[in-house]
Amino acid sequence: MMAPWPSFNLHLLLFLLLRPLLLPLARAHRFSAPNTSFNHLVAVPGQGTLYVGAVNHLFQLSPELQMEAMAVTGPVFDSPDCVPFRDPAECPQAQLTDNVNQLLLVSSRAQELVACGQVRQGVCEKRRLGDVAQVLYQAEDPGDGQFVAANTPGVATVGLVVPLPGRDLLLVARGLAGKLSAGVPPLTVRQMAGPQPFSSEGLGRLVVGDFSDYNNSYVGAFSDAHFAYFVFRRRGARAQAEYRSYVARVCLGDTNLYSYVEVPLACHGQGLIQAAFLALDTLLGAFATGASGAQATLCAFPLAKLDKSMEQARRLCYTAGGRGPSGMEEATVEYGVTSRCVTLPPDSPESYPCGDEHTPSPIAGRQPLEAQPLLQLGQSISAVAALQTDGHTIVFLGDTQGQLHKVFLNSSQGQVYHSQQVGPPGSAISPDLLVDSNGDYLYVLTAQQVDRVPVAACPQFHNCSGCLQARDPLCGWCVLQGRCTRKGECKQAAQPNQWLWSYEEDSCCLHIQSLQPAQHPRQEQGQITLFVPRLPTLAIDEYFHCAFGDYDSLAQVEGAHVACVTPPQDQVPSNPPGADHITLPLALMFEDVVVAATTFSFYDCSAVQTLEVAAPCRTCVGSRWRCHWCPQSSHCVYGEHCPEGEKTVYSTQEVDIQVRGPEACPQVEGLVGPHLVPVGWESQLALRVQNLHYFQGLPTSYYCWLELPGELQKLPASLETAGDSSLIRCQAQQFHPSMSQWELLVPIYVTRGKVKRLDNAQALYVTLYDCAVGHPDCSHCQAANGSLSCLWCGDGQPTCRYGPLCPPGAVERLCPTPSIDAIEPLTGPPEGGLAITILGSNLGRAFADVQNSVTVAGQPCSPDPALYRTSARIVCVTSPAPNGTTGPVQVAIKSRPPGISTQYFTYQDPVLLSLSPQRGPQAGGTQLTIHGQHLQTGGNISAFVGRQPCPMGGRLIRVRGTGLDVVWQPLLSVWLEDKDQVKALRVQPQDVSPRRSCGASVADPQPCIQLEKGLLQCSTTCSVNSSSLLLCHSPAVPDGALPKRVFFALDNIQVDFASASGGQGFLYQPNPRLAPLTREGLTHPYRLKPGHVLDVEGEGLNLGISKEEVRVHIGDGECLVKTLTLNHLYCEPPPRAPQPTNGSNALPQFVVQMGNVRLALGPVQYEAEPTMSTFPVEAQVGLGMGAAVLIAAVLLLTLMYRHKSKQALRDYQKVLVQLENLETGVGDQCRKEFTDLMTEMTDLSSDLEASGIPFLDYRTYAERAFFPGHGGCPLQPNLEAPGEESRRATVRQGLTQLSNLLNSKLFLLTLIHTLEEQPSFSQRDRCHVASLLSLALHSKLEYLTDIMRTLLGDLAVHYVHKNPKLMLRRTETMVEKLLTNWLSICLYAFLKEVAGEPLYMLFRAIKYQVDKGPVDAVTGKAKRTLNDSHLLREDVEFRPLTLMALVGSGAGGAAGSSEVQRVPARVLDTDTITQVKEKVLDQVYKGTPFSQRPSVHSLDLEWRSGLAGHLTLSDEDLTSVTQNHWKRLNTLQHYKVPDGATVGLIPQLHNGGTVSQSLAQTGCPSGENTPMLEDGEEGGVRLWHLVKATEEPEGAKARRSSLRERERERARAKAIPEIYLTRLLSMKGTLQKFVDDTFQAILSVNRPVPIAVKYLFDFLDELAEKHGIEDPETLHIWKTNSLLLRFWVNALKNPQLIFDVRVSDNEDAILAVIAQTFIDSCTLSEHKVGRDSPVNKLLYAREIPRYKQMVEKYYADIRQSSPASYQEMNSALAELSGNYTSAPHCLEALQELYNHIHRYYDQIISALEEDPVAQKMQLACRLQQIAALVENKVTDL
Repeated sequence: MMAPWPSFNLHLLLFLLLRPLLLPLARAHRFSAPNTSFNHLVAVPGQGTLYVGAVNHLFQLSPELQMEAMAVTGPVFDSPDCVPFRDPAECPQAQLTDNVNQLLLVSSRAQELVACGQVRQGVCEKRRLGDVAQVLYQAEDPGDGQFVAANTPGVATVGLVVPLPGRDLLLVARGLAGKLSAGVPPLTVRQMAGPQPFSSEGLGRLVVGDFSDYNNSYVGAFSDAHFAYFVFRRRGARAQAEYRSYVARVCLGDTNLYSYVEVPLACHGQGLIQAAFLALDTLLGAFATGASGAQATLCAFPLAKLDKSMEQARRLCYTAGGRGPSGMEEATVEYGVTSRCVTLPPDSPESYPCGDEHTPSPIAGRQPLEAQPLLQLGQSISAVAALQTDGHTIVFLGDTQGQLHKVFLNSSQGQVYHSQQVGPPGSAISPDLLVDSNGDYLYVLTAQQVDRVPVAACPQFHNCSGCLQARDPLCGWCVLQGRCTRKGECKQAAQPNQWLWSYEEDSCCLHIQSLQPAQHPRQEQGQITLFVPRLPTLAIDEYFHCAFGDYDSLAQVEGAHVACVTPPQDQVPSNPPGADHITLPLALMFEDVVVAATTFSFYDCSAVQTLEVAAPCRTCVGSRWRCHWCPQSSHCVYGEHCPEGEKTVYSTQEVDIQVRGPEACPQVEGLVGPHLVPVGWESQLALRVQNLHYFQGLPTSYYCWLELPGELQKLPASLETAGDSSLIRCQAQQFHPSMSQWELLVPIYVTRGKVKRLDNAQALYVTLYDCAVGHPDCSHCQAANGSLSCLWCGDGQPTCRYGPLCPPGAVERLCPTPSIDAIEPLTGPPEGGLAITILGSNLGRAFADVQNSVTVAGQPCSPDPALYRTSARIVCVTSPAPNGTTGPVQVAIKSRPPGISTQYFTYQDPVLLSLSPQRGPQAGGTQLTIHGQHLQTGGNISAFVGRQPCPMGGRLIRVRGTGLDVVWQPLLSVWLEDKDQVKALRVQPQDVSPRRSCGASVADPQPCIQLEKGLLQCSTTCSVNSSSLLLCHSPAVPDGALPKRVFFALDNIQVDFASASGGQGFLYQPNPRLAPLTREGLTHPYRLKPGHVLDVEGEGLNLGISKEEVRVHIGDGECLVKTLTLNHLYCEPPPRAPQPTNGSNALPQFVVQMGNVRLALGPVQYEAEPTMSTFPVEAQVGLGMGAAVLIAAVLLLTLMYRHKSKQALRDYQKVLVQLENLETGVGDQCRKEFTDLMTEMTDLSSDLEASGIPFLDYRTYAERAFFPGHGGCPLQPNLEAPGEESRRATVRQGLTQLSNLLNSKLFLLTLIHTLEEQPSFSQRDRCHVASLLSLALHSKLEYLTDIMRTLLGDLAVHYVHKNPKLMLRRTETMVEKLLTNWLSICLYAFLKEVAGEPLYMLFRAIKYQVDKGPVDAVTGKAKRTLNDSHLLREDVEFRPLTLMALVGSGAGGAAGSSEVQRVPARVLDTDTITQVKEKVLDQVYKGTPFSQRPSVHSLDLEWRSGLAGHLTLSDEDLTSVTQNHWKRLNTLQHYKVPDGATVGLIPQLHNGGTVSQSLAQTGCPSGENTPMLEDGEEGGVRLWHLVKATEEPEGAKARRSSLRERERERARAKAIPEIYLTRLLSMKGTLQKFVDDTFQAILSVNRPVPIAVKYLFDFLDELAEKHGIEDPETLHIWKTNSLLLRFWVNALKNPQLIFDVRVSDNEDAILAVIAQTFIDSCTLSEHKVGRDSPVNKLLYAREIPRYKQMVEKYYADIRQSSPASYQEMNSALAELSGNYTSAPHCLEALQELYNHIHRYYDQIISALEEDPVAQKMQLACRLQQIAALVENKVTDL
């Protein structure tokens, strides 16, 4: 066997290990595999087993597409320019090459699968059909005759297995590929068995003179019972260069290809053939068409015509020299061979049907076989298949975009009846389109997947109409089964009307065409007849039945007529309320199948008459039911007539009766005479009636009834008959109803007797009117309708009366002078055009009276007829007048004395001065303040912002100006585009809403009005604060609206917002969004501890609104807004719990009001100290008596200790007061610090938007994660031995072979186990080797993951027998370090996208807080910290300073340089000079990663004062203070540097005088913290900064002290943490939000959990299940140890592993406390704290239980999520491998790995030689070869 092939055994072993994982993942309708592409698909005839040929793989699938077996076929070392080789030296250009499957065939007789790949010149191999992984034959040293397939991807190879008696042959056709393939013929016959399978020696081959002249490109190979056909494209003869489509034919038994004949194919002038399929008697071909071949045409070539055309070409070439009857050449011998067409006897074609040695070959016909297109498609076709079933031909077309088209071939036309996307969009469907042996399913292959598609999806259509409308020729509606089926599935499909097919003429579903009768009375049973066309005929023992709802009735069938009996009355459901019938479903059924359905109604005549009380008879006989009216008894009945001989009014439905319907009912037609009846005047009413002859001979009395307000008035009436007409006269009566309006409509009707009502033919009303109502003055009265006879009566109190009621002498014909009560507005612009409203009385009877009668301040005013109200209101438009004109309003009617107003009107101009602010949220609510003069000029001031209704209360805009008080109604308006989102707003035409009096408020204008050109104008009314100030609220607009213009409307003056604001327009921002207070939702109360600041998260909070405009309430109390950022709102709640505003709620609601946006975020519950439970009175009495006795007993003892206890009590009370004051101070300080910190973090967020978070690049990140503590260069390049540079290439070759050897799983596992067994192989070595392996296998993460899984399984076996809870607790083995590295690789993207930002914000918040307080540069202790061991306990006074640091090219020179910028830097006066330099550098380079900044030790700090004052500052100089061997470091306080001083950073000229020297630059950045400044003695002098270190070690003191002194020391040491705990708590409270955010990002599953985490947890679950571990605590510990403690704790403690930052010791100490809190949160043990608990546990005592719940929920949510499949994980790992292909130092890692192998070389060789599998794979030999190359080691080879 050849060299490249043994490696496949390893892949096969890998598959066998992974097979249990792969099988359950296969889905029933699709198969896919990662990291490969599919090439070919074949099926075993009659069995259904499928085989997929793919790149480097073969797959064996069940018919349901579940994988049964897999074989790995590549990649292998190969080159298309080399023949197959054993020794790689034979082919220097060989490289690792993917093996593309070029040919895949099934030999059913031999039960073999033939697979030919691209590599090794296309040689083939045989595999067993039952298990594709088993190789039956593989050529070890193939000859030229065994080169079968094309060795270039993209060059097609097609073939057939030809079964002959006693043996199988292989027919293979291939295109031209590669320089070594020129000698391989395009068509060959090859043997399948024998000593050299696949060889063409001694068999036929298509001899070609020069293959490149023809360049055949094969499309498909097919066979029938006699011939094999090959469809291809090629060039013509040399004279013609264009390509044409051909089909070639050979006899199946012709082993010499004497019978080869080919003819051209033509599809009505279309392009080249792209795909083909041989149906039973037709060759189907898809041809490219269109300008670029992007469309396709389908043609069919009948096989009989095809064979006839080939026989004609053969006959002409055999007998006529290739020439036809016309003498033209119609056949020739092609492919440049020496043979020519000949003239043999005429019977030669029959004598030699498959040719012979003496017959010419290969024959090519010149006459193309033509076909007409069946179908044209808009896509390019890549696959064709067909199915003939039920007498129909169905063609399946696959296109190059992954779509499958189903085509029905109907005579000579094709019709696409269904298209669906099968493969991924843009992925072509492979030509291997297979239909299964039953014709039920189609197998579709694309490069990424195999799909099983139903040939016909009949069951998905659930009703007949859907089945027929689908137009699927394989589907029809089986009537008696009630389902959509294929024809063979319908039992009686052959009988008429049993199986309905959509392609039949007049094909339609069964339906009930008519019902007789169409409805039936519910009171009686009856028979109905259904007419159902095309009803199937049943067998003798089969029956139809009718279903009326739940009632069944047997059906009688006669042809298409079906008779059924209706249900009895008690089986019919009751009518719905208010209905006179019920409609039930009526179904004609066969057994339980609905054949046809409709609805049927059962009516109730007695219920009909109740539907219309005013006309019961008309309703009865006019209904759609057959109901009659019995007038004497007033009943509505069904049947033929009324009972007992009563006269009948017949229904409209009775067509045989002449007098019928509503017009035959006894009824009142209408009133006789006028309908108007004056109040207080006696009137008699008369009504016209008809059809009262039904009551002749019966004693009858009539009554009139009037429905007055509050009463029903009955009037006796009499019947008068005159000729054909009859009248009912009601008794005369005066009416005195209580009337609120001057007219009252009163319904009237007539009854026979007191109950039986006559029908009203129409609605009848009498109109009562009262002249006194609605006519308050003379003008109103005289303007009333003349037919009412209303007069103005001056008798007594003047009033309007009905004429006859007024004495003749009291009638007044002329009205008094007009009276003006009020005018508004009182001011207006001189330009005129202002609408003035005049209110009063007697202001004319009609508009004509006042049309030219109104003047304002002496100027004409034009009344508006639309707004005129008779006698009461005139609205007129002013004329222009000079500014300052003033005067009254006059109204004169018909030359009579005018009415003059007491108010004066003034002409004046408003003036706008300023406004603020200039932007607001999109929901409106922004208050604008407008300053100006005379802003009240006019009336209608509008501020329009779009179309949204804008109520008062938006953002207040202040507009300043002059004369603003003269504007009548100032508005702020907005124009919006008429988009869809604002069309739903209610838009009404504008109308004037005047004020009723001068001091009354103006009603708001209509919020939004429609303008022309699709614009909408929305406004709010501004309030006039003074003549120089307007206050306007911005209108609300909908989300997404586009404001076009914002302006102020001051009566007739429009002022753009930008003009009034100095050129800056008004901007609308998106509405702010706020999250609920708790994550549990709005109903869960938020627990608030008094004194804490509330933090509300959201989005877009400070866009267009300031914190002063935000109002926050908790119940009836206010939460004072302290800080408002883009994403956070911080407010200080009331100290005590407020009362809820709604009495029904027990807890107060937290409500935020931001302009018009009002959001309730949930209830708030104040936490309080627990109160004592109620104590029973009896127990209190008993306890009191006992206590009294006890007190008496101890009274004497108490007096003895009284003196001492008083003193102790005073001391205790002092301590309590001090602690209370301290706690209050801590709360206040914490709130202030938190607000300051949030402001700083807001600025930081803005900076990060520009510079981004300084993440490490992946290379540096991986180095620091894999090799912590190794600085910046963990691996040094060292590829050659000293003095042997010439051996570099040899060493590199050896390391490359080592890299290949690592790909052997057996070798790698043996290496790891052997190294770990060595006693001298330390834990540090194990971690180092694991990291080297991680680097070496970085490009093969799938393989590395598999190794890690195997080792973790071994580790679990080891710990299960000991203590499973200890597994993964530490990093003691190589697999544990591998797991750490694997998580670092997989979670890098999650860090950058999700968790990195909150972690970085936490780090920056810590840094900011630490820098705000003094830090001792010698001891490293700080005032602000979380770690008590780093707490600076002494009270150091300090003062914050702001220095102006010079930045720019001139910073190092003169301070006056124009290019210098000044950057403020916050420092402390107690800072050393080095600390100041660090803080200045942080400010100057705040957007620059730390590694790119200059070193603090390479710069000096220079204080500059004036032009010439330069002083270089340093930690130590001649001015340093030294006392008693203690030298104090210089600070800003020492140099007396003032606040605001100017400093510069200049390059350092010498290194002397600084406290610490810069590190030696080695070319590799350290990446580690610089060591803390030592306080060691230098020449007897000790350094100190803020506090002096203890002069004497604690141990010496303890030795000299007495026992009592040591106890006091211990007590004091114990008390110190408690005393300073408050300072730590303040720091903790300030950072709490950032800690929460970080933990939430790590432990949240709101975003998708990284697939690596899910994959790892699923694997741990599998391990636990495999080993029978049911203890949930053990699994919790495993997951915690593997992820949270292994990766996240390290990330929390060491942010420099992720970010390009420097972490100081103080920041590191704080991060250690937070990391310890995270560790405590991951344990399941109960969290108890006591007096002796560590300080960090005390600090986070309340939070740790909550964090524990987060961890448990995190684990539970991951477990409940869908499993991470092996394929998905492999895809993700492959992507990671591709993303980080530049993994650091691969060769260097291999070099160091070999160094470890060299240390234990003998032991590793022994272990490999002892393993039988390793011996077979020669692993020890391969390692010895590597040793020889790398270190020139002499081996036994």
